[in-house]
Amino acid sequence: MVRKLGVYAVLAFVLYGLFFYWYLFHFADPKLPFEFQGTKADPATFLNGRELMLSEEYSEIRNLLFFLAEPFEWLVYFLILIFGLSNVFKRWAEDSTKYKLLHTPIYLFWLSLAAYIATLPLSYISYSLSKTYHISTQTFPSWMKDELIDFWINYGTWLVIVPVLYWLMKKSTKRWWFYGWLLSVPFTLFMMFLQPVIIDPLYNDFYPLKNKELEAKILQLADKADIPAQHVFEVDMAEKTNALNAYVTGIGSNARIVLWDTTLNRLTDEQILLIMAHEMCHYVEKHIYWGIGGYLLLSLLGLYLTYRIMNWVQNRLGKEWKTVKVGDIRSLPLFFMIVSILLFAASPLVNLASRYQETRADRYAIEMTKNPEAAITSFQELAKSGLTQVHPPLLVKIFRYTHPTMLERISMLEQYEIEHRQD
Repeated sequence: MVRKLGVYAVLAFVLYGLFFYWYLFHFADPKLPFEFQGTKADPATFLNGRELMLSEEYSEIRNLLFFLAEPFEWLVYFLILIFGLSNVFKRWAEDSTKYKLLHTPIYLFWLSLAAYIATLPLSYISYSLSKTYHISTQTFPSWMKDELIDFWINYGTWLVIVPVLYWLMKKSTKRWWFYGWLLSVPFTLFMMFLQPVIIDPLYNDFYPLKNKELEAKILQLADKADIPAQHVFEVDMAEKTNALNAYVTGIGSNARIVLWDTTLNRLTDEQILLIMAHEMCHYVEKHIYWGIGGYLLLSLLGLYLTYRIMNWVQNRLGKEWKTVKVGDIRSLPLFFMIVSILLFAASPLVNLASRYQETRADRYAIEMTKNPEAAITSFQELAKSGLTQVHPPLLVKIFRYTHPTMLERISMLEQYEIEHRQD
């Protein structure tokens, strides 16, 4: 039975991977719709022939890696369960110390390490791909350092969550999911508060914007939007990437507007002001708080579904896996697998909401700056620096894109130009 389940799981993953290979490399048509050819949204107008070819190649491979990565993680957790490795990790934890309080942290370490090692090759392939196409400028030691930081942050986060969650499972077999969700609300807000000042600086150096003349222009724009901003932060990313980015992070007094130094180096002041106006919209319209609210609602539904699915699976396969109770720590790989699957399943809805907010931010930015040409050229530069597909396949847009496609963003700006030229 166990061997058959393992074979079926591997076969399902292979068929899934073949489907997306066929979809991305043979079925999806990257050709731009006729009505957009020759417009400013047409990549042929701002990319040369070689850049166009590299953009398509890089996007196809990167998209395939995206669709393989999470299902591969599910497969790893499933194989850990059915081949008894979860039982082994628990035995190692119990044999290593007589203190029961340390059993769960030790078990979690072995499980996290096994999953990390199993998925590391795909992460390395993704890193190597970005190096090959000159998106990443990061050295291998620097990349490995970030990977290890990821591992320990994830481990530390789960070290807080897992013991509490499994204690709740033992105390309330029918309501643990709800009590767990209630505790997750302050924890989520606390982590978002810490993100800009504790977690992000582990990866990069942040400091106030050096260009004080540009900072004054940005703060003047913020004052126009009634944003009580005092500083704009830049982050040292040139040693890691050639891509461009800016974002809003954190909540409350720790909220920050952040610019990558690559953005500062490659865009004009007018283009940067447009990007800053876009980010300011997220603050003005409280998109971060709407996002938190949506996340908490989805997490409530997700934990309930996890509770139902775990019970269903345990009733049928628990004896095979020697985890007859959901509250047994050996069921943790099942919990991780279900949560990951549900997050992946919810991503189209989450991305749709995000694309709506980003469209609002684009419109807000252009209304504030009245400079559509700067917006168009900045989006063209963003696409060029990241070898981004202007017109991605539908499934890629649905599952990957938190922003509108470059085709949609630039076309909207062109339409804005036409409308206001007529005015």
